[in-house]
Amino acid sequence: MNRQKVVRRNNVHLIGDGARTMMLANGFGCDQTMWRYLVPRLPECYTLVLFDYVGSGGSDISAFDPHRYAALEGYARDVTEICEALELQDVILVGHSVSSMIGLLACQANPALFERLVMICPSPCFLNISPDYLGGFEREDLQELLDLMERNYLGWASFLAPLVMGREAPQDMIDDMAKTFCSTDIRAARVFARATFFSDYRHILPDARHPTLILQSETDALADQRIGHYMHERMPGSKFSLIKGEGHCLHMTHPADVADRIERFCDDRRH
Repeated sequence: MNRQKVVRRNNVHLIGDGARTMMLANGFGCDQTMWRYLVPRLPECYTLVLFDYVGSGGSDISAFDPHRYAALEGYARDVTEICEALELQDVILVGHSVSSMIGLLACQANPALFERLVMICPSPCFLNISPDYLGGFEREDLQELLDLMERNYLGWASFLAPLVMGREAPQDMIDDMAKTFCSTDIRAARVFARATFFSDYRHILPDARHPTLILQSETDALADQRIGHYMHERMPGSKFSLIKGEGHCLHMTHPADVADRIERFCDDRRH
């Protein structure tokens, strides 16, 4: 796929002309505008790559393929194709929420494209799986959430936004998140939601080969900090860092802290 098609499909934008390349990959239901709190705090040494998954933001919805995007591997292909189309090398991939696992899949499929990985509030599996894994949700609870999406998309967005942002988040930030959820194409959102909340990628954690920073919120209704510890224990070369705060979107609610920890991690050549 050529550069023009990829750029149009994923609404790709480049910011800056720094020597190092950093790609920012948003979580489910979001678009690249969610990075606007973090971007101004990142050093000028980076060229930033922002994009939207098909169905969100300014992406080309005509490119939506329910079969391709029924699993996270389809989104990882988008990440890889963006890197290849733009001829990027040594990419620092910053993934929020489900994009942490999408990023890990992309790194494992095409390791030469990437230098390191940053995961913000990640989870390899949102399901509780007996006997010893607590992802946070029973399958029935997640199915009920998806059923609400089918019945009342606006109601679903209004319910999920404060849960995602956390109680400490300003109301205007919660409202903005709800609006972003609502702006996502409903067909794509259904498929992405199922791929996000019903997948289990715990088995790929030990195969991680890139230096990885796991940034976890102290209190997160979607990804408990114990999940971050779980991932860190199973990912070779990973570093765990807990940020004192609440919510699933640390890059929005705590951008200065997130930027500082990313910068220190990227400047530490030992990782």
